[in-house]
Amino acid sequence: MAVTVQVLIPAKTVENAQTTQYTSTGVTTVIDKFTATNFSAVAAALSVNLVTNNGVVGDSNLIVKTRALQPGETYTFPEIVGAALAPGGFISTLASAAASINLRASGRVIST
Repeated sequence: MAVTVQVLIPAKTVENAQTTQYTSTGVTTVIDKFTATNFSAVAAALSVNLVTNNGVVGDSNLIVKTRALQPGETYTFPEIVGAALAPGGFISTLASAAASINLRASGRVIST
């Protein structure tokens, strides 16, 4: 078993359409850090789904729903940190507004 620490989602601006940000392809992934920052001048919100085994985004895997971020606020999502994704699992996000929120995630990738 090999464990590698890596950036799962390089810093990027989150889309205002449901978007897969990371897929745990052929490995198990543990999320160690998940950070979002609202860089806009108005409040914006972020929703996060942790989907298992090539599943479909929906209410059953919605972990954070419309977490409001005030202008300039950074949030580290304790609801997500420590979560594991089995092979085929993925992280999907939805921002309430385009060009408002930056996201970055890192963690451990475990291969057998």
